[in-house]
Amino acid sequence: MKSGRILIVDDNKSALTALKLLLQYEFEEVHCISNPNSIHSEMQRSEFDVALLDMNFSAGSNTGNEGLFWLGEIKKISSSTEVVMITAHGDVELAVKALKKGAMDFVLKPWDNNKLVATLKTALKLRQSNQALKDLKTRHSQLKGELNKGKTFIGSSPAMQRVMTLVKKVAATDANVLITGENGTGKEMVASEIHRLSARSSELFMNVDMGAIPENLFESELFGHKKGAFTDAREDRTGKFKLAHKGTLFLDEIGNVPIALQSKLLVALESRTVFPIGSSKAEAVDVRLITATNANLDEMVASKSFREDLLYRINTIHIQLPPLREREEDIEDLASHFIRHYRQKYGKPRIELGAQALKKLRNHHWPGNVRELQHAMEKAVILAETDVLTPADFHLQALSTTSTSELPSLLEMERELIINALDRYHGNLSMVAEKLGITRQTLYNKIKRHEL
Repeated sequence: MKSGRILIVDDNKSALTALKLLLQYEFEEVHCISNPNSIHSEMQRSEFDVALLDMNFSAGSNTGNEGLFWLGEIKKISSSTEVVMITAHGDVELAVKALKKGAMDFVLKPWDNNKLVATLKTALKLRQSNQALKDLKTRHSQLKGELNKGKTFIGSSPAMQRVMTLVKKVAATDANVLITGENGTGKEMVASEIHRLSARSSELFMNVDMGAIPENLFESELFGHKKGAFTDAREDRTGKFKLAHKGTLFLDEIGNVPIALQSKLLVALESRTVFPIGSSKAEAVDVRLITATNANLDEMVASKSFREDLLYRINTIHIQLPPLREREEDIEDLASHFIRHYRQKYGKPRIELGAQALKKLRNHHWPGNVRELQHAMEKAVILAETDVLTPADFHLQALSTTSTSELPSLLEMERELIINALDRYHGNLSMVAEKLGITRQTLYNKIKRHEL
């Protein structure tokens, strides 16, 4: 299938006719002009992949200066258009000048048809390759922008202002950061904010949920693998460390990494290299590491379920996020932020939060923290039948479900049991799972299900 739009500029009308006849069967469109003064209007009207440009236009002139001038004009209008020069006067020095000014190649008159077509098709391929690379870079940049979009940092309470002050200080460095706090307190948001304020902000922020990675896929997910390295390795896979190269790697729920695999993670962090499965060649990685957990890593170290040397490696700076119940001042700002977001998302521009509804929100314990508040606001906006949200629009679960008038559901009982266990064992998932008689993975799935 023919492709490519060619512009031919030559004051010899016989040559234009011959070139048109030759090239119209090789390219999608061929436009011919005999006066170079028409180049501007022609190129503003249409976009050309390749221009075939004569070197001389004035009678008796053979210096090539006119061609060099118009070459510059074409490049000013469209720097991506490839230009092939054509002239009856062969001059090596002139050809070098043209190439230095941006010409792709140089053709002599009388031309060889096959060589001319081959030269123009090479120019077209170069133009298409450059355009594809440009588009790829643009998409890559846009993708980075989308992936790097963090959640808005909201909090005027003294506790959150202290957190923000620490965030600003550590963001300017490459120090490893450990963020701790209950589920739903905004650990990912803080990590994203550190990245946004850092010198790596133009690169990727790679978020990895360690609790969601099956143990047998741990190395493949983080370090990658080569085709054929194991049964299902049908193609090469780039690991998260490599994807985050030059950017920030955020390992969420770091406490969920099995003890047997923590040493491999430690080696990667210390050596700043990874070995994809099936490869004997180390690949250098340059990442800024941020980790997060709701578990008590000190207790896990004491119980031999977390390596002490790994804790030292990830814990250069420690940021502790307070639960929402300890920063009641932020509830109104957070609720207003979520209302603005969801009324736009669901097409309810007049939705507002009533005073009594706000009082109810302030009086709630918020075991699920900011995440629970966000879900409550979304649900209220979706189901609201008036423009002002009232207490009746918020169906908040109490911590205790011991009412004698109505039995709690099994899901409610399970949720409260997990909340109480997490509180009793200070977020130590290994201890909670052991006491509840389930695996860590099952516990993690239930925590996700109940949005704790």
